[in-house]
Amino acid sequence: MKYKHLFGPILSRRLGLSLGLDLVPYKYCPLNCVYCEVQNTTNLQTTREAFFPVQEILAELDSFLQDRPHLDYITFSGAGEPTLNSSISEIISYIKKHYPEYKLALLTNAVLLNDEEVLAEILPCDVILPSLDAASQEVYEKVNRPQAGLLVSDQIAGLVKLRKRYAGPIWLEVFIVPDITDTPEELKLLRAAIKDIAPDLVQLNSLDRPGAEEWVKAASTQRLKEIKIYMAQELTMPIEIIAKIVAPTEGKAPDEEIVNLISGTLTRRESTAEDLAFMLDIHINEISNILRELNAEGVLLTARKPRGVCYSWKS
Repeated sequence: MKYKHLFGPILSRRLGLSLGLDLVPYKYCPLNCVYCEVQNTTNLQTTREAFFPVQEILAELDSFLQDRPHLDYITFSGAGEPTLNSSISEIISYIKKHYPEYKLALLTNAVLLNDEEVLAEILPCDVILPSLDAASQEVYEKVNRPQAGLLVSDQIAGLVKLRKRYAGPIWLEVFIVPDITDTPEELKLLRAAIKDIAPDLVQLNSLDRPGAEEWVKAASTQRLKEIKIYMAQELTMPIEIIAKIVAPTEGKAPDEEIVNLISGTLTRRESTAEDLAFMLDIHINEISNILRELNAEGVLLTARKPRGVCYSWKS
């Protein structure tokens, strides 16, 4: 069965072997983050929709899970914001009823968490991984480029509300954009907001392959360590650095067959991640994950062109 909504399983840095479940069309999101690895959001949106027939999604899950494969998580993620799907509660309930052995993870930008309905729907998830990159409206608009009218104060309030209602683990991701989100003023505000949110874990991340905007650079390992030390001065929860600044030295390598397809394609012609996903008929998130690994290994050349970041294979 060819899957439209499932991708992977992929080896996630945070979630182990994870089967991705993509609930929204490509690049539907309330934010247009400058660091996004799937490039610019094409549909800025906060209005929730079903988007796809629920039975279509459930049929794919039944097909993939019928033999009960080993998975660490089923993860609501993709190239858009999963909480935009108004059927997410029905899908969560179905998995919990029919496949209770699998843990559910939700990756969310947290924009909709101030909505009581959304909050109630996601509570059965086993772990929630929201993000918060800024605490001032000025930096929020510069880095996350939200849909008009969205306030970072509402996003923080939604995260505080999540903590009060949700008994499971919350792993808060903070993406560091050098000289913007890591200024002394912004870090002080971020630390205060995180203290109010009280997540179980703070994860510091930074760029590991070209983002939506060329000017976004990776934070150095030293800078991330300095930020970790600063945060730990007042925060009591664990803080870890998840940014992959150098190539991995251990763990599962990307699928060799897919790497060969990518290398063969990029040797012949430069392509964007979207080109590769279309040509090879592989979900954009799988392509993005492998490009991230290959970029860290130094085997890719990148060039930013009007149609996006183009990749080619080093000869």
